[in-house]
Amino acid sequence: MATTLDLRTQDGGTSGTVTLDEAIFGIEPNMAVLHQVVTAQLAAKRSGSANTKTRAEVRGGGAKPFRQKGTGRARQGSVRAPQFTGGGIVHGPKPRSFRKKVNKKMNRLALCSALSDRAQSDRVVVVDQWQFETPKTKDALTALKNLELEGKVMMVVAEADETTVRSFRNLPSVQLVQAAELNAYDVLCSDWLVFTSETLPGADS
Repeated sequence: MATTLDLRTQDGGTSGTVTLDEAIFGIEPNMAVLHQVVTAQLAAKRSGSANTKTRAEVRGGGAKPFRQKGTGRARQGSVRAPQFTGGGIVHGPKPRSFRKKVNKKMNRLALCSALSDRAQSDRVVVVDQWQFETPKTKDALTALKNLELEGKVMMVVAEADETTVRSFRNLPSVQLVQAAELNAYDVLCSDWLVFTSETLPGADS
């Protein structure tokens, strides 16, 4: 059964209805794929810049610390060997990439699963269009209040809608993205998803 939502206006009213695409907002969330894709996204954010020095990279230790025989101690060739304080590190971390390969089908399925989860929880709002004459954070706050949006809000905005971007961008609870930037992790981290008629994927008004 198709999901129909009220098409909201900036002042909190309605101006019609909009039908969500079942292929995007109406599937059964695939939790296994969702987990795999989100894990890959978090792994890709890791810098992987940790670095330890091996005995070849540690400064000093060029001279043999004591003679080979006659001391009663185990023979040593350098005070920068791993067993000495200040020596090199064995099997320590080196710069690396934590990225995991995820194909396009899995990314899309995970995104649709996340969007469907939000739609099933009645956490999707569609606004006909934003009508800010000039960029004002105060007007953006008023719009959020009129739409009764609280918590973390992800707004999907049009690339050319600079006035809307500048109105909302200073609000710490609002994340602004373009439709092409939608991803499963950010959707799951948001309490509300706000689209416009222009940015709603697969909309059939």
